[in-house]
Order: sequence, then C-alpha cells, then structure tokens
Amino acid sequence: MKLGFTTLALFMEPNNDIINLAKQHGFEIIEILGEDPFYEKDNGEFKDCGLDMRIHAATVDINIASLNKGIRAESVKQMIHCGHYAESINANNITVHPGIIGRNDPPLRKWALELAVESVGEIIDNTNVEISVENMPVHQKFLGNTVEEIEMIQEQTGCSLTIDTGHANTCGNLEEMLSLKNISYCHLNDNDGFKDQHITLGEGTLDLNQLKRIDTAIIELNNWDNILKSKKVIDNL
Repeated sequence: MKLGFTTLALFMEPNNDIINLAKQHGFEIIEILGEDPFYEKDNGEFKDCGLDMRIHAATVDINIASLNKGIRAESVKQMIHCGHYAESINANNITVHPGIIGRNDPPLRKWALELAVESVGEIIDNTNVEISVENMPVHQKFLGNTVEEIEMIQEQTGCSLTIDTGHANTCGNLEEMLSLKNISYCHLNDNDGFKDQHITLGEGTLDLNQLKRIDTAIIELNNWDNILKSKKVIDNL
C-alpha cells in the first residue's frame, strides 16, 4: 500500500520537519489539511519534496450543496482556489466534501444532491487537478453517505472518489464503497461503528481485512503517535 498521513497530525510543525518525518518513516504521501492555520503555509518546500502531495480542501463553513446560492457560490470559489493552490505545489489531487442539508426532507435532499453535482462539475471545469469527492458519515445532514449518492455524483461529474474507511464504518457500507470505480485514495481511521471518532486503526470495529483491498491511502488522525501506531497495524496486515 502506498501510504501517507495528514498534516493535521503535526499541528503547526514546520513544513520541512513534516517532509523529513514522512521520509524517515517510509511514507510516500502527505495530505495538507486545507484549513487555516494549516493552509498555504508553503515557501516552496512541498513543491519539490519528492513526495506525492494531496490536499483535503476546507470543510469548515463550506457547503457546495447549500440551498443558499450565495453560500454555495463562495464555497465553490474556495474549492477552485484550493485547486489552483494544488497546481502551484504540484499536488495531484484535492478532496472535496459533497455538502450538507440543513433539513433532511426528501425533496430538499434531492435538490441539494443536484446542486452538489452542479458544484463539483464547476470545480472540475475550473481546475487542472484531480477532484475527489469523499463519502460522508451516517448522520442524516451529510450528503454522499450512501453508495447510491456518492456513485450518482461520480457518474454525473466524472470525479474521482476519496473513500473514508471510518465514515463508511458508521454507515455499514465499507465493502460496497471500496467496490466503486475510480477511487483515487482512501482515508484510514477507525471508530465504534456509530460515531465518526477518527481513532487509531484496530481500536474500533473497522474490519481491518478490508484494508487489504486498498492501494493508496493516508492515515487521517490528529495525533502523530497514533499515525505511527496505525502504520504498524497496516504493516502487520
């Protein structure tokens, strides 16, 4: 498995230290968390570091499926900006959340999904990097937490997918999610099967044998020691 980690695990550490730790521990990918204060703190270190760079686009205060056209427009603008930044550092991919619905009535959810498709299409049309849409946890406010919804977005936009193992574990659909086409990479984390906890692999109910099906992944945890513990779990598989 080609493996990496999120910069969230090394809160505010200098970029060169993050790069050196990745190489020291045999990681091949770094995923930059696209939120302030992590985002665009780069003076060229990432561009030519010899690692596969990816970006998790912002999610805080972002909703590309918002029924409010002003919020949706600004959210899409932020995603396009992230794509342009990715280009500037030779990142291969940005991961985007499909959005949320404030009121989960079926007609409103259908409308929001249509808006998500429209927004993802606009992001793809205005960037030159791979755009991956991520599956979401079980909570009803999240779009893209079923195989049918995430597959619909993919089929109608041509986007790639980022499959989050923990998110899928809360929905009970990890095996089906990993069977979808054009998965760019996966986010690896564990939980109790009910809440999106992002805990160390092996400390929850995630079926670790499913990880054997994954070719490319980043460990998405907020603690460096837990990143290394999870890497050992993967190495033992």
